[in-house]
Amino acid sequence: MSDETDKDSKTEEPTEKKVRDAIEKGNTPVSREAPVLATFIAALLIGGFVVTSGARQLVVKLTHLLDLSGGVRLGNSADALLLSHAVSIETAIFLAPVIALLSVAGLASAFLQNSPNLVFHRIKPDFSKLSPSKGWKRIFGAQGLVEFLKAVFKFTTVSAIVFGQFRANEVELINAMFTDPSALPETILQISMRLIAGVCVVTILLVTVDVLWSRSHWRKNLRMSKQEIKDEHKQAEGDPIVKARQRSLARDRARNRMMSGVPQATLVIANPTHFAVALRYDGDQSPAPIVIAKGQDLIALKIREIAESNNIPVIEDVQLARSLYAATEIEQMIPPEFYRAVAEIICYVYSRQTRTAV
Repeated sequence: MSDETDKDSKTEEPTEKKVRDAIEKGNTPVSREAPVLATFIAALLIGGFVVTSGARQLVVKLTHLLDLSGGVRLGNSADALLLSHAVSIETAIFLAPVIALLSVAGLASAFLQNSPNLVFHRIKPDFSKLSPSKGWKRIFGAQGLVEFLKAVFKFTTVSAIVFGQFRANEVELINAMFTDPSALPETILQISMRLIAGVCVVTILLVTVDVLWSRSHWRKNLRMSKQEIKDEHKQAEGDPIVKARQRSLARDRARNRMMSGVPQATLVIANPTHFAVALRYDGDQSPAPIVIAKGQDLIALKIREIAESNNIPVIEDVQLARSLYAATEIEQMIPPEFYRAVAEIICYVYSRQTRTAV
């Protein structure tokens, strides 16, 4: 019941990450009929190009060897080994292109469906596959039904093709019994080629449907629930709660560093309670005042508190404080448009400090 509930909840298409992870683990859509089609095509090529010429050359060479049988020495096991070696070489020459074509066809049927990927995870033993209940579901589930329908289709179509070919070549087969036996292999080869060609045409249709179904079924099995998509997004982007906490800690650290620089300020320009900007001016180090701290509301009050406790002048200028707060950044010089206004305030502060010292 829980498995059915899980499948019902998985209504969303798989994400790119889910698809990529599945492929990396070796879970790829595969048509079982593609290798069969590749084998039939290879058989057509073998029958059309290899068997006709290769068999003829093999027969000529073996016939020549048998014609010279009287001249072949078989006095001991070494002579027999040499003879078998010669026969094996000729047979291997004949079979080499056959094996090569079949191998290339098998590899092509696999590589054209999916790119090659070495996955050791697939060769690990999976004892869950030994479960009778899961095996029962595989046999009588959607996959088992599709395999059954494919088997019925193949049996029906192949039987019809074989029956049709034998009916079409009935006269030729009967006449073959009264002709030269040496012509019988060629007749059998021609009929076999027509049979394989007919089966290939049907198999192409079957492979096309099977490839489309296997890929559709594969993506359906990879579907995700909305919660799985949310969890994957959290893993990729980070948990929003954790990220918010990290941003808060980063702001706290930056604020503490900013507040630690307020005691080195030359003056603080403030809107009585809402804005405060702490400036440091040293003509030997920078041509204009530098903003070392700024804040709004509670932070502004904290800047004023630190400044007053360290005997740093606090100048109240509503418009200037608001404008500086909006136009400046920490550890940067004030913009040129504020030079005159700030210079007048700095001159006032210095003159007041001079009078107090006197």
